[in-house]
Amino acid sequence: MKSLLKLTLAALATTVVFSTISNAADYRIGLITPPSHQWSVQAVEMAKTLNEKTDGRVNLLVFPSGQLGSEAQVLQQMQAGAVDFSFMTLGEFANRNANFGIFLAPYLVKDIDGAQALLKGPTALKLLEEVKPLGLVGFGYGMAGMRQIVMRGDVKDGADLSGKKIRTIPLAPELDFWKKLGAAPTPMPLPALYDAFANGQVDGMQIDFEGTWNSSYYEHAGTILDSNHMMFPMVAVGSARKWATISPEDQEILRSTMVEYLDKIVSSYDQIDNDYLEKLKGTKVQVKSVDRSFFGAPIEDWYKEWREKTPLLKELEAEAAAL
Repeated sequence: MKSLLKLTLAALATTVVFSTISNAADYRIGLITPPSHQWSVQAVEMAKTLNEKTDGRVNLLVFPSGQLGSEAQVLQQMQAGAVDFSFMTLGEFANRNANFGIFLAPYLVKDIDGAQALLKGPTALKLLEEVKPLGLVGFGYGMAGMRQIVMRGDVKDGADLSGKKIRTIPLAPELDFWKKLGAAPTPMPLPALYDAFANGQVDGMQIDFEGTWNSSYYEHAGTILDSNHMMFPMVAVGSARKWATISPEDQEILRSTMVEYLDKIVSSYDQIDNDYLEKLKGTKVQVKSVDRSFFGAPIEDWYKEWREKTPLLKELEAEAAAL
């Protein structure tokens, strides 16, 4: 029965390295990103590295594309010890602790290097400790590319965003950003976005260049705003219940290897963003570079409100100013 279960898991997982040693342990990592996404790609590479570093004691099975469920479901499974690790967006954490939303502050950093520095800084590390009450172990942060804006039709200035339906994720800081711009933030699952954009159910989206190209959203776009207006962090976590069963030696290998690959994920996006931007510039869609002034007063209005709602934002702003 155990052999049958292992074969079933292997059939679902993107990769698994089976070990022939008697004390080998299988661990599962769940992600919502597709196999082509950097989070999934690096998770596969991490699995290989872990197996090598532990002389075959650790087999990491990678389950992309939400195969183990939504992030909320994966979090619950980690709390129960049924899923071992995950790369998760901020959503499930910000919904429980508003301070996690500070990473979505507009124009907090200007590029990937700034984002990487903040995600390894004291405020981010302080917040990482806040996953413990959820029954999790925090390893660190990754991210996707800087956030850009893809719109149907022509966009001349920030006022043209007013009244538009913008696909977002259901995080309060992000929703509030768009509301303050006069837009209508419209959360929806990512798999539904292509058709919704194609048929005009939404007028635009907040996304990165990688997703814009790989999912062909540009095919129905009139304007792409190269704005770099937000970063989009990921939190790498594990099940505290399962973590307690792992030997100190393998814990150290898992932790250090996780940090190594998180750094690779973040640093890779400088080149990834540039490469996909150049591809998009080669299409018929107009690409406009804009900065904070394009959005006007609503950004400062956002900061005034969220400094009160999330006190850690001031600390993060101070770190960003010192970069």
